[in-house]
Amino acid sequence: MSDIQALAATLRKLAKPNTKRKELIAEVRKQHPDATKKEIVRAAFYALTHDVDNDPEQAQHLHAFALTERAGEEEDAPPPNKSRKKDRRKEGE
Repeated sequence: MSDIQALAATLRKLAKPNTKRKELIAEVRKQHPDATKKEIVRAAFYALTHDVDNDPEQAQHLHAFALTERAGEEEDAPPPNKSRKKDRRKEGE
């Protein structure tokens, strides 16, 4: 079993309604201490797309968790560094 499959299996077991995302990450890391947040989020998406069982409530929770964490990573990223060069044509006129 690959790491993502193992993480997905753990997430399927731990995903419950009203579990906060940080609590879920902490619980997963107890069983998989080397797992990064990014790997856990990927495993949540994997759990939704592969081996989906008939528990729509759990799937909804995993979906909300994965989307929230994925959006959080994008918001946490620093803005791109844009260097501004002066337009030399305007200086010479």
